[in-house]
Amino acid sequence: MPGPTTEALGRVAQKTNTVIIAPLFERRAPGIYHNSAAIIDADGRIAGVYRKMHIPDDPAYYEKFYFTPGDLGFRAFSTSAGKIATLICWDQWYPEGARLAALNGACILFYPTAIGWHPSEKESNGEAQRDSWRTIQRSHAIANGLYVAAVNRVGHETPAEGGAGLEFWGGSFLCDPQGVVIAEASTDREEILYGEVDLAHLEDVRRNWPFLRDRRIDAYAGLEQRFLDEKP
Repeated sequence: MPGPTTEALGRVAQKTNTVIIAPLFERRAPGIYHNSAAIIDADGRIAGVYRKMHIPDDPAYYEKFYFTPGDLGFRAFSTSAGKIATLICWDQWYPEGARLAALNGACILFYPTAIGWHPSEKESNGEAQRDSWRTIQRSHAIANGLYVAAVNRVGHETPAEGGAGLEFWGGSFLCDPQGVVIAEASTDREEILYGEVDLAHLEDVRRNWPFLRDRRIDAYAGLEQRFLDEKP
């Protein structure tokens, strides 16, 4: 980046006066590839780049085989639409990433996502899995006092070599800093979703729920460790 995709989308951003978040398969160098997102401002320039930090290794999601973990951190980017952040898919399960995006000044956090059911699990675990997905992202909004936009795929994808494939959930949504879903897409077709981000409401929520103010930053040692083994 920049490259043909960001240049084409940059022209679209200029024409429509919009900010575009464009997930890309980034070729950084031979043998080094990232699952990335370019934040393209309304003037067509690249305002920032995010590289997916958490790389999964699940059935049909063998990303550790070809993606290198991100190394740019959890940043927020100033755009003509405000200061925004984006994480990608598997990142959405980690509260640390959302918190750092908020601490960097984001007023809205986007999660481009491709998540769904393995058909064999849908009947037994499907409802709980989808509810967990919605709950964790609404929790990010509440805990950090920001808007969260979760963007997900729809439809069924079958691998070229055969197999059950994946049934994507759809259900993209936008929630406010209280976790209230203010816009939601359907589960079975592609749609354009509109929702209003009210910065005055964000300010009001943060004043009344001052979670960032009351954090005990002196007491969180250990978060940088993999696991806190019990000491004798």
